[in-house]
Amino acid sequence: MDADTSSLLRRLLAERPVAALATLHRGEPAVSMVPFVLPAQDTRLFIHVSGLATHTRDLLEHPRVGLLVTAADGGPWPAQALPRVSLQADAVPLPREGGDYAAAKALYLARFPDSAQTFELGDFGMFALQPVSARLIGGFGRAHSLVAEGLSTWLREPA
Repeated sequence: MDADTSSLLRRLLAERPVAALATLHRGEPAVSMVPFVLPAQDTRLFIHVSGLATHTRDLLEHPRVGLLVTAADGGPWPAQALPRVSLQADAVPLPREGGDYAAAKALYLARFPDSAQTFELGDFGMFALQPVSARLIGGFGRAHSLVAEGLSTWLREPA
């Protein structure tokens, strides 16, 4: 993958505020929308979700999920060639008492300050999504798959 394509796709994770989250719900695929944050130099994405939401129960029952982040439509790309990042990830709940929770919360609030009130609600929790594979599409004929160290290295690159 060339540097321009890599940077374009990495910027999607840094700049786009929401992703489509795919979970397994009662044996059927289900997709919802989640705000997320990917900290610099980290490979995990963090989401803050309500325990009342079906996708949260799905995360706990079947932690392997899909996450799709796309470029905004209306840009220089035709709809079929929108740059996008599709991740397969393992969801791990973060205990409120842990250091990871506090760090993830601070990063999440820095990106989504309007969500501060949801951290006061007892049913919301943080999850870390640890990617295990990625499919990166930079446009027509610009598709790449990443796993293992290649994926970790790419996720840590600056946007």
